[in-house]
Amino acid sequence: MATHPTIPDPRNKDIKVWIDGTLYDRDEAKISVFDSLVQGGDGVWEGLRVYDGKIFALDEHLERLQNSAHAMAFDSVPSNGDIKKAIFETLKANGMKDDTHIRLTLSRGKKVTSYMDPQVNQYGPTLIVLPEWKPPIHENKDGLSLITSSIRRNPPQCIDSKIHHNNLINNILAKIEANVAGADGAVMMDIEGYVSEVNATNIFFVKKGKVLTPYADSCLPGITRGIVLDLCKENNIPVDEKRLSMTEMYTADECFTTGTMGELVHVAEIDQRVISDGTKGSITQLLQKLHHQRAQSTGEPLPF
Repeated sequence: MATHPTIPDPRNKDIKVWIDGTLYDRDEAKISVFDSLVQGGDGVWEGLRVYDGKIFALDEHLERLQNSAHAMAFDSVPSNGDIKKAIFETLKANGMKDDTHIRLTLSRGKKVTSYMDPQVNQYGPTLIVLPEWKPPIHENKDGLSLITSSIRRNPPQCIDSKIHHNNLINNILAKIEANVAGADGAVMMDIEGYVSEVNATNIFFVKKGKVLTPYADSCLPGITRGIVLDLCKENNIPVDEKRLSMTEMYTADECFTTGTMGELVHVAEIDQRVISDGTKGSITQLLQKLHHQRAQSTGEPLPF
């Protein structure tokens, strides 16, 4: 633990954060100890990215947020229009139009007493808009090093991976294993031992010119994952979703991860098995280019 914490980008020292209709300075942005996020990690969230005055894939992210909140039986969920207004006002207050990542969180809200039962949540949901100046993570790294985790991804028998919830302890434990091993991330297998995802991203492989990714059963069906599947189909790149074994993972010709935080990132090795020759493959490079073009040319324009 650092004695003197360092904010990665100094510009984020003075950001303003939206909480339920009010903009707070970073150090004053707090929620109640009775809030469901504190009491049980009872919330849903999205990561958004701003490119050149536009929020990329905003409607897709808000649809998933609404679906997750509905699946978790949240009451009085704010409309997409109200959420967009909160996002726009927060970005405007921070002067953010590019190179920005937004953590959008909706909790079940504050409780009247400390208790797990949602019936004591009588204040309505808590909406948090947390924007930061943040370029894509790993953008300057020459290939990720991953390990496989001993922590299994939750199967749908336990919790549906299509709910984008705040209970991330499985993924955090996997990331701790990666940290201990000196790796960038951890590949999580499903309960049957097939590849699911990396602790914070989806994962793709290329084999003999075909793009492959695990079914979205135990893994999150990520927004960037879906965009990559669409880009493959639109550009006549062979693509398939399938069960993928550990051996298929090690022997792929290319590997990359996808997510809003990092976009598409090349993987050089997994468990000290070099993926092909360890360099970024041609299909990974092409999909990175196509994704960059899509992100820069589409999105919800900021009204300021």
